[in-house]
Amino acid sequence: MSTNNHKTIATFMHLGIFSRYIIPFGNYIVPILLWTVNKDKSDFIDRHGKEAINFQLSILLYTVILGMFSVPFFIFNVFGDASFYDIVNFNDLHINLSNPGGFRTLIGASFIGIIALVGFFLELVFIITAAIKANKGEEYRYPLTIRFIK
Repeated sequence: MSTNNHKTIATFMHLGIFSRYIIPFGNYIVPILLWTVNKDKSDFIDRHGKEAINFQLSILLYTVILGMFSVPFFIFNVFGDASFYDIVNFNDLHINLSNPGGFRTLIGASFIGIIALVGFFLELVFIITAAIKANKGEEYRYPLTIRFIK
């Protein structure tokens, strides 16, 4: 069990992730600052800080991967039936924004959008759960997190 001060610091490391809505990259800056300044004070703070930072780095990686999957749907939606050869060589290339790429493109883009939306809501739930656990003095490990910092 840790002191109330340690619990409060650990709680704010998790809640500091929400600073991204106010400060650009605040979801990385606030937890990293709180962790680096306070990690030597207790193992409890050290573990929660690593957990918050690892979770944000994992979310970044998952977002980049999801974005990479969404790029082809955007390209085929804008360029329609153009082949890869046509796009690379600008051979007979027409951009048609009035006629979307088709039903398959719409389904694929919708599926990726739904995955992103579910991921966003799960991220919110995980952050709030972690903050509550830290405030109670309990350990919490974010699900689906890659442990970059051990």
